[in-house]
Amino acid sequence: MIEAYLIHLLIIIGIYIILAVSLNLAIGYTGLLNLGHIAFFGIGAYVSALLSVNTKLPFLLIFIVAGFLASIFGYILMAATNKLKGDYLALATLGFNFVIYSLFLNWTSLTRGPLGIPGIPRPSIFGLIIQSNFAYLTFVAIVCCLSVGFLYLLVKSPYGTLLQATRDNELACKVLGKNTFKIKWQALAVSAFFAGIAGSLYAHYITFIDPSSFSLYEIILILTIVLIGGLASLKGSIIATIIILLIPEILRFLALPSSILGPTRQIIYALILILILMFRPRGLFGKVDLN
Repeated sequence: MIEAYLIHLLIIIGIYIILAVSLNLAIGYTGLLNLGHIAFFGIGAYVSALLSVNTKLPFLLIFIVAGFLASIFGYILMAATNKLKGDYLALATLGFNFVIYSLFLNWTSLTRGPLGIPGIPRPSIFGLIIQSNFAYLTFVAIVCCLSVGFLYLLVKSPYGTLLQATRDNELACKVLGKNTFKIKWQALAVSAFFAGIAGSLYAHYITFIDPSSFSLYEIILILTIVLIGGLASLKGSIIATIIILLIPEILRFLALPSSILGPTRQIIYALILILILMFRPRGLFGKVDLN
């Protein structure tokens, strides 16, 4: 019983590590205050679920398509908000999240609306079905390590330096002849791609998704993780994901009714976020401030 519980926790942590480090690429390394990251997560989940349920395409192709379509929406979002910065960009991307959520909820002919999509199959890779949770944990761990490894190499490369230069002084980059719009949409597209594959992993693990899985609550959670870990720190995002997802699990061992358990978790996330912003704006390992 405890073993199954721990495996479940590790799978969720692995998925959210991918989600957190990809968001940190946009916010921490490129300076794009993107609050629409959960929309990319949801797009990846729905694309993967719909293709798996309605087609016979191989899982690996579906997996890549889910990330690719999420990255296309990342480009669209960047193109639409290129002139915005700071709080205005945050509000615009938050609005994008609500638009995507509304599509999930109201496009019933495609998404089944609030009824959700049941019966999402477990991944099948080269004829091998990843049926057990332990096997799925192994798969998630491999994808997580590859994702974090790729993003680490990206931010440590000369291109990563260019991302940070765009974050710190976009005007200076333009004066030096750099196309900052291209840099920003590429960063957001890469960030959205990894959010999309995280969504695919989530959908095939839970085997059921509905719009409530991609609500405002999830935005608060993932933003809390990134800010606590620290901007421009992949290590911080990984450690903060583990901390933030494990702390509320302690509540399970308290005699609290289910009607109180959910709101209590949300209160904990909100309080942690407020305290971090007040007393440690750079988080645990952050290199830059949120502003």
